[in-house]
Amino acid sequence: MTAKHFSLPAARGGLLALLAALLFGVSTPLVQHFGKGLGAFTTAALLYAGAAAIGMASRQRMEREARVVRGDVPRLLSMAAFGAVLGPVALAWGLQHTSGASASLMLTLEALFTALLARLLYQETMDRRVWAAMLLLLAGGVALVLDQWRSGAMQSWGLLAVLLATAAWGADNTLSRALAERDPGQVVLGKAAMGTVATAVLAWLLGEPMPAWGAAVALFAIGASGYGLSLRLYLLAQRAFGAARTGSVFAFAPFIGAAFSVALGDRSGTWAMAAGGTLMMLGVTLHLAESHGHEHEHERLEHEHAHRHDDGHHDHTHDVLPVGSHSHSHVHEPMRHAHSHVPDVHHQHIH
Repeated sequence: MTAKHFSLPAARGGLLALLAALLFGVSTPLVQHFGKGLGAFTTAALLYAGAAAIGMASRQRMEREARVVRGDVPRLLSMAAFGAVLGPVALAWGLQHTSGASASLMLTLEALFTALLARLLYQETMDRRVWAAMLLLLAGGVALVLDQWRSGAMQSWGLLAVLLATAAWGADNTLSRALAERDPGQVVLGKAAMGTVATAVLAWLLGEPMPAWGAAVALFAIGASGYGLSLRLYLLAQRAFGAARTGSVFAFAPFIGAAFSVALGDRSGTWAMAAGGTLMMLGVTLHLAESHGHEHEHERLEHEHAHRHDDGHHDHTHDVLPVGSHSHSHVHEPMRHAHSHVPDVHHQHIH
C-alpha cells in the first residue's frame, strides 16, 4: 500500500470542499442583492427549490451509488429543519439587517460549530493546533459582532442572525456526515424538497409578498448552484475528508463571499472587520495545516458505498472487476497498519 493511495482522498476531499466553498461563498452577497424586499421564508423556499432541482438531476444509478433507505428519513428531516429552514431563514433575515461583507465573514464560524459537533458526535480528533484554530475563529467572530454593535443595534442583531445560521448549518453538516456514503443527489433532493415545502408553507401562512419573476428566477438559480451543487460537492468531500476537515476548507467560503461583496460595491469595511477577518483566516489556515498519522487497527466492517479498488482500502475481489467507482455491499477484513489519514468512513477509530 503506497503513500499515493493515502494522499489521494485528502487531496480530492480538499478540492471538492474548496469548490463547494466557492459556489456557496459567491451566493451570499447575491442572496442579499436579489432578496431585497422579500420575506425570509420566501427567499429560503426559492433557494432550496433550486437545490432540489439539482438533486433531482444528479441522482445516480443504483450500481454506482448507495440508495437512501427508510432509516435515513429521520436524519434527513433533522437536516432539513436545521439546514433548509432555520439556516437560510436566519441568513436571509440577517442579510437584510447587516452588511454583506461582515455577514459573509461571520459564516466562517460554521467551521467552529461543525468541528465541535464532529468531535462530540463522531469523536473526530482535535489536537492542540485545531483547538487553537477554533479559538482564532471565535475571536474573529467576536470582533465582527463588536464592530457591528458600534454601527447600531439592528446591525448587530442582523449579524447575530447570521451567527444563528452558522450554528444551524454546523448541525446540518454534522448530521449529514452519516449520509455521506449515500447517493449525494438523493440526499440533496430529500433535504431540499422538505425545506422548500416547509418554508413555502410558512411564507404563505405569514402572508409574505410574492416575489417578482426576475428575483424568483435569480434566487432559484442561486439556490441551484450555491446550495444544491455546493451541497453535493460538500457531501462528496465529507466522504473523503471527514466532517471537521471539510468544514475547515469550506470556511474559505466567507472570505470568497466578502471579497465578492466588496466587488459588488459594499464599502462597509472597517479596521475591526479586517482584524476579525484576519483572525478567522489564520484559524482556517492553522486547521488545514494539521497532519494526523499513527498505527491503528481496522476492525471487520461490512457496509455499502461508492468506492474504487485503487484507494488502498478496497481489496475485495469481483468475478469481473468494475471500472471506476461502483457501489455494493462489501466486507473489510481486520488489519493493522500506520499511515496519515483523515476521519473518513474507514478511519473513525477512537483516540
